[in-house]
Parts: sequence; structure tokens; C-alpha cells
Amino acid sequence: MADDPTQFAIFRAADAVDFDASGAMSPPEPGSFDLQCALDLMDAGVAKGSDHQLVFSGGGMSLARVWFKSGYPLPRHSHDCACLYYIVAGSLRLGQDELGPGDGFYVGAGVPYTYVAGSKGVELLEFRSQTQFGIELLGMTAGWTRKAVASVKERVEAWEAEQRPSERR
Repeated sequence: MADDPTQFAIFRAADAVDFDASGAMSPPEPGSFDLQCALDLMDAGVAKGSDHQLVFSGGGMSLARVWFKSGYPLPRHSHDCACLYYIVAGSLRLGQDELGPGDGFYVGAGVPYTYVAGSKGVELLEFRSQTQFGIELLGMTAGWTRKAVASVKERVEAWEAEQRPSERR
């Protein structure tokens, strides 16, 4: 954002805000995904499988701290800005690659991707090249949703007790 005056900033973890409430990511365009699929996932309890916080937004960049619990079904999607992901704890599978703490990946604007949180979940830092950005849901089809809803129903009770990978001993 060209009119953002941020030149220097300190941010603290305690000041992070709920990502969904922050307004940093605009919702997908109506009609660009199957609304019933999204409703079915919400009814199954998918919201219990993740936690997102916006840690910083300024200077044309944003930083989010994300925790996806074990087996979280992330639909194939893209963003309208570049994203850099750094794994803090836990693991994920991206295609055939298993990534763990200290690993990461870069995704350019408009590039579709998905990954699956590992058996202990995954904590990520998401660096974005914009303070405001959009999402396009590409893989939330009826077939994908049936599998995702079954997975959520199987995992939701365990998610209630699951700890962040960084807090496990």
C-alpha cells in the first residue's frame, strides 16, 4: 500500500488480534465456491481445527501466526499476493514433501496450493507482501467436501484437547 507511512515498528505477541476479525483477508467472492460445501464444513466443526492471529500489518506487509491442528483439511486455494511460510513447530505435507521446523515454502500471487497438517499439527508464520489480500477457494468441490467433512468429524473431538506443537514436551 503506497500511502502506508510505516517505516519502523515493534510488535508484540500479546498484541496479536484474531485474524478473521482483523479484516486483513477479504472473503472469497460470492459464487466462486460452493456455499453449501463451506456450510457443511462449519457444521462439522472445522473452525475448531485452526487458530489464526494477525501479528503485524504495516509497511506493505503482514505477518500472521497460524496453527492448524492434526489433519486439518485445507482446501486448494490461492491469494492475490505473494506468501512466504515458515514452519515453527509440527509438520505438514505439501505434495510429496514432508516439511518440519525450520522449513518453509514460497507461493507467488495467484498460484494454487494446499497442504495437510501433520499428525501433531503445524504452527506457521505467514509473511505476505500486502497488508490487505484476497483468497480464492479452488478446491472446495462436493467430492473434496465429503472427504473433508468425514475427516473433521473424525478429528474434532481430538482437536479439543490438542496442544500446539510448540507447547508439547
